[in-house]
Amino acid sequence: MVAYMGLKMRSTVTDILPAKVRRSLEKLGRDIALARKKRSLTVNMMGERLGVAKSTYIRVEKGDANVAMGTYAMALFVLGASDGLGDLLDPGGDDVGLLLDERRIPQRVRTRKTPRSL
Repeated sequence: MVAYMGLKMRSTVTDILPAKVRRSLEKLGRDIALARKKRSLTVNMMGERLGVAKSTYIRVEKGDANVAMGTYAMALFVLGASDGLGDLLDPGGDDVGLLLDERRIPQRVRTRKTPRSL
C-alpha cells in the first residue's frame, strides 16, 4: 500500500498491467459492446442480465482490468459466446507447455539394477 498525505491507496492491477494485455482487454470490451448492439440490447439490459450495476457494465465495455473475470464471463454467456472460455488454455493447445514437457524428457533411459540376493 502507498501512503499519501495520510490516506492509504491500494495498488490496482492496472498499475502493472502490460500494454499488450491492456489492449487485449480493451478489444474484448469493444467486441462485447459490438455484440450487444448487434443483438439490440441496451446497456441497462446487459447490466440486469449480468447482475451488475450499469456503471460496472460500462467498465466491461471499456475493458477495465479491475472488473471481475466472472463479470466478463457472464457477459460472454449472455451474448452466447462463452463456449470457448474453458478451452482458452487447454493443455493440448498449449504450445509453450508442450515444448517444456518435451525438454523434460530424459536423453537416455536406463533400467535399474536390482540387488542380487546372497
